[in-house]
Amino acid sequence: MPPPPTQGLIYNTEDVSIAVFTTATNYLRTRLPSELAKPKVAIICGSGLGQLADTIENKVEFAYEDIPGFVSSTGKLAFGFLGDKRTPTVCMVGRFHFYEGHTLKQVTLPIRIFKMLGVEILIVTNATGALSRDFKVGMIGVITDHISLPGLAGNNPLFGPNVSAFGTRFPPMSDAYDYDLRVVAFKAADSLKFPRGTLKEAIYTFVGGPSFETRAEARYLKSIGGDLVGMSTVPEVIVARHCEIKVLGLSLVSNMVAIGKGKSADPEVQDLNGIEEPLVNHDEVLQIGKERALDMQRL
Repeated sequence: MPPPPTQGLIYNTEDVSIAVFTTATNYLRTRLPSELAKPKVAIICGSGLGQLADTIENKVEFAYEDIPGFVSSTGKLAFGFLGDKRTPTVCMVGRFHFYEGHTLKQVTLPIRIFKMLGVEILIVTNATGALSRDFKVGMIGVITDHISLPGLAGNNPLFGPNVSAFGTRFPPMSDAYDYDLRVVAFKAADSLKFPRGTLKEAIYTFVGGPSFETRAEARYLKSIGGDLVGMSTVPEVIVARHCEIKVLGLSLVSNMVAIGKGKSADPEVQDLNGIEEPLVNHDEVLQIGKERALDMQRL
């Protein structure tokens, strides 16, 4: 059955926003078995981490392109049961990015849908670059706080009329990442006998992308408190907290960000050139994600 038409459903007024969210929610709920129609947990699978959806059983999947209001994409929603307690769960296999040209309201639309379906906890994952040398490739950052450069510049997913059915006009973000869920993450890592230091708390820095950071930008981000840097996660977290969904953020460190000044062409200082830092590329990010996806699945 084709999805209902969404032509003209845009995001510039509260009433129309609710219409978009309601249409998508009803589309999913009427096609799901009753035991999966009210998921309690949502998981966003980051770059190279699509295998996280393999942790759920009795999967029912929906292509993004078939869901009303979703932007066209090759991703999908996967509903199923998670863990021994068979918790009803929905996974986003593939996410929308600001750098793809989507608005932040389009990027975060799935979070609103999750709230309407009944989600109480959002586990958001990503592959990230390390600014801090306290992190190494393969470690998992447990996000405690974030810095949103696009947000500070005026690009916030809550910009525009407030959808009061979801939350307040000015939601606090001081404790966006739930303390109790972070405690559970560390306990889970211990029970799984992860090597000591595999998990480490981190401040995540959100940048717009798609170009990776220059060396000067990386040094700046580190100087203002960033431990990790990436091009996702924060918009979804902001909207989740606006909806009063609890959030756990996990970042798989896929590369070390180059923060040195690089080689100098000045003949007076060329002799002081140090060891050149490897530069990041997206294929490496995806590969590390695939290699360490099992650890994220187990966690």
